[in-house]
Amino acid sequence: MAKDKDKGEKVVATNRKAFHDYHIEDKFEAGIMLRGTEVKSLRDGLVNLRDSYASVNNGEVFLHNCHINPYSHGNIMNHEPLRTRKLLLHQKEITQLIGKTQQKGLTLIPLRIYFTPRGHAKVELALAKGKKQYDRRETIKTREAGREVERAMKDKRR
Repeated sequence: MAKDKDKGEKVVATNRKAFHDYHIEDKFEAGIMLRGTEVKSLRDGLVNLRDSYASVNNGEVFLHNCHINPYSHGNIMNHEPLRTRKLLLHQKEITQLIGKTQQKGLTLIPLRIYFTPRGHAKVELALAKGKKQYDRRETIKTREAGREVERAMKDKRR
């Protein structure tokens, strides 16, 4: 979290469930094509990334199931909450993603949405592989063991 403040980024939403359900292999930064009321809703923090994913179609990357609430002060021209949004990446990155997503078990998921210091909305995408149930249990066990060690060290210092 301290890194985000050093960069001057304003994190709007994070997908914490992604770290629980997936092994993160590679990360990419992409811009989002948004409408005016979507930007205003993002600035209010009214976004949910829980079930969202990205796909590559015809050499373009799209974000699906990202729920951005309609803007409260919008009019009849307000946006649809679950519309598919185009992501902006360099062509070299898109060809790399096409090759990697065709491999078995790899998928594109958004990790967080944030604003850069210049005011541009960005999405951090991750190339991820799904965890099995026993992998999740193993992650929880190692985390708990680390906590126990920290507690023991803290008690020993007293």
